[in-house]
Amino acid sequence: MSAGPEGVSTERGITTPVVGAVDPILDAIDPDRGRPPHVMETRDLTLGFGAKAILSGVTAPFARGTITALIGPTGSGKTTFLRTLNRMNDKVRGFRREGSVLLDGESIWSTEQDLFTLRRRVGMLFQRPNPFPMSIRDNVVAGVRAHRIAKGKQLDVVAEQRLLEVGLWDAVKDRLGDSPFQLSGGQQQLLCLARALAIGPEVLLLDEPTSALDPVSTEFVEHLLLQMTPALSMVVVTHNLGQARRISHQTMFLYDGNLVEHGPTAQVFEHPVHTHTERYVTGRMG
Repeated sequence: MSAGPEGVSTERGITTPVVGAVDPILDAIDPDRGRPPHVMETRDLTLGFGAKAILSGVTAPFARGTITALIGPTGSGKTTFLRTLNRMNDKVRGFRREGSVLLDGESIWSTEQDLFTLRRRVGMLFQRPNPFPMSIRDNVVAGVRAHRIAKGKQLDVVAEQRLLEVGLWDAVKDRLGDSPFQLSGGQQQLLCLARALAIGPEVLLLDEPTSALDPVSTEFVEHLLLQMTPALSMVVVTHNLGQARRISHQTMFLYDGNLVEHGPTAQVFEHPVHTHTERYVTGRMG
């Protein structure tokens, strides 16, 4: 990340305010000075819906600038956990939680925490592409407009930058006014990724982002995600154990409502501590 005048960040070509920036020179040298070592962390987080418990007592740090994979059998609470990290479960009927989620050391449920700002700082890419019913160009800059990050011709610059970043520019540069639903499934997912990146999130949550894509598109998206670190921190839900090994620095294994194991990906897959983990990563469970 680099810092421009008056505490303005130009990370990945995005012009956005730097939270708490007070010295542009020092910020340029060490943009993470004074910040907690973990971009996010959960403390004794317990989640459920009504009387049904989903996860109990999950404490986990997410190191800044890394990719963390969430793995585990279907129904183990991965998506519920992921959606809690930017409060997407708050309005779901019956949702309940205990414990904390901290973003840069501050609770995401703090009374001083603005939900609109939180969703900008912690973005999300869903399992299936969900382009908005507007033009390709307007999809990319929808969040930029909403957050008033740029306006006028600056929006065209942002759209081009983000589409270039995800490798979609050459395919759509002559059809920016077209409907995104004319794109292939893989292209739509890349468009949604460009839209998520356009607002300059600090953390990106991804819920099985390649499960609906072909192998070639999957490989391309995985390469993109790796390129985006360490500028961006990511948490990825995946059922693809090969993918978890290829792209993640840390892996969390959830099973039967608990965080069973959490550590460096190579350690979790090659030298798991717990029997349940060993059975899962070797294909002898589920």
